[in-house]
Amino acid sequence: MLAVFIPLTPSRPAFDQDGLPYSPLYGDIYHAAQGALEQARHVFLAGNGLPERWRGRERFTVCETGFGLGLTFLTLWRAWRDDPRRSRRLHVVSVEAHPFTREDLAELLRARLPADWQDMAAQLLAQWPPLLPGLHRLDLDGGAVTLTLAFGLAEQVVPRLVLRADAFFLDGFKPTLNPGMWSEPLMRALARLAAPGATAATWASAGVMRRALQTAGFEVERRDGFGGKLHMTVARYAPRFERRHPPAEPPSFAERHAVVVGAGIAGAGVAHALALRGWRVSVFDAAWGAPAQGAGHLAAALTPLLARDDSPRARLSRAGALRAAARWTPWMDGGIVARCGTVQQAKSDDKEAGMHAMLEELGFPADWVRPVTRDEASELAGCPAARGGVYFPGGLRVRPRLLGAALLSRPGIEVRAAGVARIEPLPADVPAGRRWRAVDGQGATLAEAEIVVLANAAQAPRLLAASGLAPTGGELPGFFGQKAIAGQITLLPAQDAGWRPPHCVVAGDGYVLPAVDGACVAGSTYVHEAAQAVATAEGHAVNLERAARLLPELAGAGLDPGALTGWAGWRAVLPGRLPVIGESPVHGGLWAASGYASRGLSWSALGGDILAASLEGEPMVLEGDLLRMIAWR
Repeated sequence: MLAVFIPLTPSRPAFDQDGLPYSPLYGDIYHAAQGALEQARHVFLAGNGLPERWRGRERFTVCETGFGLGLTFLTLWRAWRDDPRRSRRLHVVSVEAHPFTREDLAELLRARLPADWQDMAAQLLAQWPPLLPGLHRLDLDGGAVTLTLAFGLAEQVVPRLVLRADAFFLDGFKPTLNPGMWSEPLMRALARLAAPGATAATWASAGVMRRALQTAGFEVERRDGFGGKLHMTVARYAPRFERRHPPAEPPSFAERHAVVVGAGIAGAGVAHALALRGWRVSVFDAAWGAPAQGAGHLAAALTPLLARDDSPRARLSRAGALRAAARWTPWMDGGIVARCGTVQQAKSDDKEAGMHAMLEELGFPADWVRPVTRDEASELAGCPAARGGVYFPGGLRVRPRLLGAALLSRPGIEVRAAGVARIEPLPADVPAGRRWRAVDGQGATLAEAEIVVLANAAQAPRLLAASGLAPTGGELPGFFGQKAIAGQITLLPAQDAGWRPPHCVVAGDGYVLPAVDGACVAGSTYVHEAAQAVATAEGHAVNLERAARLLPELAGAGLDPGALTGWAGWRAVLPGRLPVIGESPVHGGLWAASGYASRGLSWSALGGDILAASLEGEPMVLEGDLLRMIAWR
């Protein structure tokens, strides 16, 4: 099921005559007059048998159909915190069609929470995302609690969620005012996410809603309501039929040990995500620790894509950028990751007008992207820009080698300068926790582990072939047509060079980055069928010409391409320019994070969390339709 783009309509603070938070969009209040926290305890926690049901569990997952002010979530989180026998992890997925901005939510929460809850509110607000359609993962309480906010209409969002719910909090405005939130199709979609014995609770008791739950496979009963309501509804999932596609059982591992092949930005993202969840990770890369060519890959940019219809590529790109910004917070605005912003220039005046019209249709918030004229682009860049376009305030300039080293320094990760020549599935009678062996060129065992992740770019299909794991008569599905495409970047002198370096990333047909160590990175070339990746004067000339079309001062700076330096490398590119992130459909425990092409920074954190969430039985950080587009097929 592909999404149909519908712009988000944010909520704005409003109150009824009694001072209760109120939605003019639906003509209803957000919670009972007797108190939101008390309502949450009586209806949603007690109605789902909490906290008793999560005790002794490795993980417990709740799916909520209306986040609202977040008061039910905060009540749940507090009850989990206060229970010494709580589950090790708590996951909450909450759908919200009309989210509040961070500022408005902060105002609403400030007067409604006890003083000793303010630290939870602060964590929530610190990670509150821009109001963009899609999934937004928040890691709270050091990662022990995750909140996945799904912004969009429930009837569109829920069928695309990938999770296994132990409990449902059915919330939203009255069935008479918001019938889509209580419909039979939505209840069926929720039932597809239910773990065996999952429960549900809601303050509502309308007959149409109870019948919808029963049709979806729930046993339904009424209990005493809250706040003057005679009844509320509780339910237990007990279908009378065998489901064809139940949510997958959470995997279990004896040792939680992974081998990652490749220590580039893809492998670093995977290793870091696994280590955050307590895995032991062995990373192998023959080039680890080797001196970089010239200045190496000095800096790169992370800027999401835009599309008028918010296409799957655009949604994937946005998800990657949001996950990167969240995961790389420890290194943000320092020497490794700089939130400098990006001006994305139009290629012509006509296209500039088209970009501005596209933003009007998308309705994205200005704190994510906004239109800019040429004068505004020049002011942001601190130097003359060729034309306007759009501006991403969160655009990043990243130092890839430094970021990779920082990610791989996480406790639990061991990196070794060794090449993996083959990977071998182990016999079924080996000790539990050993499914795969990584072997070097001399036939020596490097490591044995429960999973192997191929994060070695263009070398991945070659390693599979050398290991005898490619199907007879063709390449392994998911790597069909993967090519290695060479490219180079150019270092432009940033001091006393007759031009003014930009303060932000300036991109279009090419790009120029803010200065690092006295040089601005400009790029980049694409060389198909190259025998080797090498920086040449011809390549520098191409990069310089593209940069001058973005920043006209460069045309008169008199820079000689033959005197410039740079760096060259390879891209692993698949048809469609989307990566492969997922488990082999043939060999269990064999995973790939490959084909990142020119957007390794966009995929690094997202790919790591997709893989780690799959192994940990967490709700997925990406919708099912997008996961299928990047699956190993």
